[in-house]
Amino acid sequence: MKAIVQRGYGAPERVLQLDESAARPVPGDSDVLVRVRATSVNTPDSATVAGVPYILRAQAGLRRPKQPVRGSDVAGTVAAVGREVADLQPGDEVFGSLWGSANRSKTGTFAQYTVVPASQLVKKPAGLSFEEAAASVMTGLTSLLAMRDAGHVGPGTRVLVNGASGGVGTMAVQIAKSLGAEVTGVCSARNAELVRSLGADHVIDYAEQDFTKSESRYDVILDNVANHPPKAVARLLAPKGVFIPNSLGITGGLLAGLPRMARAALMGKGSTDVKFVTLAVNHENLNELARLLESGEAKAVIEQTFPLDEAAGAITRVLGHHASGKVVITV
Repeated sequence: MKAIVQRGYGAPERVLQLDESAARPVPGDSDVLVRVRATSVNTPDSATVAGVPYILRAQAGLRRPKQPVRGSDVAGTVAAVGREVADLQPGDEVFGSLWGSANRSKTGTFAQYTVVPASQLVKKPAGLSFEEAAASVMTGLTSLLAMRDAGHVGPGTRVLVNGASGGVGTMAVQIAKSLGAEVTGVCSARNAELVRSLGADHVIDYAEQDFTKSESRYDVILDNVANHPPKAVARLLAPKGVFIPNSLGITGGLLAGLPRMARAALMGKGSTDVKFVTLAVNHENLNELARLLESGEAKAVIEQTFPLDEAAGAITRVLGHHASGKVVITV
């Protein structure tokens, strides 16, 4: 099969190569072999290609990643199933993610085929394109878990989303609105209309206004950018408000934004309610995401689509930190 393999760390066009004779993965008893139709680029993919922060190479691989194929989100058709899989069969259109599974250390989705645990796949809504499905998984689940589970968002909840025009931000705005929240989005002026169209009640242009100096107070703050100290962001919390950090911020150097994330965690030991999102890819969460997408309560915002052999360009676009919505790779 064809796959994009990573030969080292650095500039995507230098370290990513198209391998036209990669070994096709073999599904285990509880796995599904998926013919990939689309996948998307997430921050862990671009960070691993660049190899930053450097300290993460100790786990991923010192000179090159141990698992050479990037990608975790997937949408495609079932090619084969393991003998213990009863709810899917060849030909079914599915979407899901490898994130958090042991399979992720063996295979990726920047390829023609990948192997995914059946527990991390569901049938794709018929009205959803493969590109839309692939673009929605990690960002949609992160947003769902942040708003529903960490923030307990409901009617009248005041939510601020920093980085409202990114992959997670665009989903978070929509899911918060579907839960009845009053949403404020922070983004650039060029993306303000996009964020409003997704349902934001208020939009702050970060170039014109430092939102951390506002007198407004919020019940839930989802920070996808980490461009301000955690303490400054948490100052905007209402009594019993929840701060949800979701970014390392600057990704270069030895530790990058890890110390900032550690400070946020330490704040959670005190009077500030700090919650981190642990991505849970399972049937319950995937089916709820599918419902939101099928009903139109949420939709994936796709900025650009690249073919598999131009995956380096897709990674480069995400590394620029200015993509509006998601960058998708079609296979």
